[in-house]
Amino acid sequence: PVIDNDQLAKLRHVYEPGFRSTTLQMLFDPRQDGPGLERAIADLRQRASDAVDAGYTIVILSDRHADRDRAPIPSLLATAAVHHHLVAQGTRSRCGLVVESGDAREVHHCALLLAYGAGVVNPYLAFETLDDMIQQRLLVDTTHDETVVHYIHALNKGILKVMSKMGISTLQSYRGAQIFEAVGLDRALVDSYFAGTTSRIG
Repeated sequence: PVIDNDQLAKLRHVYEPGFRSTTLQMLFDPRQDGPGLERAIADLRQRASDAVDAGYTIVILSDRHADRDRAPIPSLLATAAVHHHLVAQGTRSRCGLVVESGDAREVHHCALLLAYGAGVVNPYLAFETLDDMIQQRLLVDTTHDETVVHYIHALNKGILKVMSKMGISTLQSYRGAQIFEAVGLDRALVDSYFAGTTSRIG
């Protein structure tokens, strides 16, 4: 469920019959505050629908091109919003969702993204952080490739542990299962973007 940058590049440039990929930026203008974020999510949902209708089978949600004028939409919010939108339209099974995210770093982050519809996760900023740690000699006697392999292995083992605690034995059963409870989120927000999630404390 966790892929490195090379594997993501293969998905981004896939040329096999029956497979087409497109990248959708999950960014918004922070100067527009909450309403701007809401409009950006609505636009992202529409672009995802258009991509599926156009025959794309792999939709990559990316925040890689964030800058001073465009902030990243939180990846869990964007993923859940797109997933539920496509489910409501009846087109979710026609595409796979890949999340290229800078805010996914820990096991729990990846576990949440998978539980809310992501097919695979590429935590690119974590890989860049590992490279920086190697350059600063905070990690020694290791290479980029070895460090990435160990990091992905640790994330995968952690996700497996989360699944096993829930009594789920396969990633297929876990993906999109939403076996989490929202705490401290307004009911309207949960209903709009995390439909079906239990939220006893609003």
